[in-house]
Amino acid sequence: MAVRSQYEELARQLSAIGAVKRGLARMLPPECPGGSAAVLALLREHGEMRISRLAELMAVDMSVTSRHVAHVAERGWIERSSDPADKRSRILRLTPAGHDVLSDLNRRTTEMFIHNLSDWSDDDVGQLNTLLARLRDSFACRGPGGCLPGKHTSDCSRHADSDNDSHTRTPV
Repeated sequence: MAVRSQYEELARQLSAIGAVKRGLARMLPPECPGGSAAVLALLREHGEMRISRLAELMAVDMSVTSRHVAHVAERGWIERSSDPADKRSRILRLTPAGHDVLSDLNRRTTEMFIHNLSDWSDDDVGQLNTLLARLRDSFACRGPGGCLPGKHTSDCSRHADSDNDSHTRTPV
């Protein structure tokens, strides 16, 4: 187990991640802010869904989700259709134009990391990816139904609800 000062330094370093997040936000095109990118990415990752499920995955209020959905729908990036099981509800799904926007966002994000991490080795980038995934995994497993570090069970919140951490991922 690490010494307390290492955890304190980790907290400082994670607070500084804001600079990386701001860099990611700056590379988004003006017509596709972060909330819109998150809507598109979640629909790509999880497939069609009701807006209530999208709000849950985004971990934001339904009114905020509705604004994001209206924004992307106005641009033709998603379509809203009646839910055959409940005509009062709408099902959201990506359109081909939405897939194109996501492809552009993925390209922009990749190019930004290539530019900013050009002095990093492939091993360094791989190690960062591994450690960040491990960090996310450690937090996903500590809530209700969680498990011990490195000891994932079938009851683990990580396995019981694989969507559990989706809102914490980079939208693209």
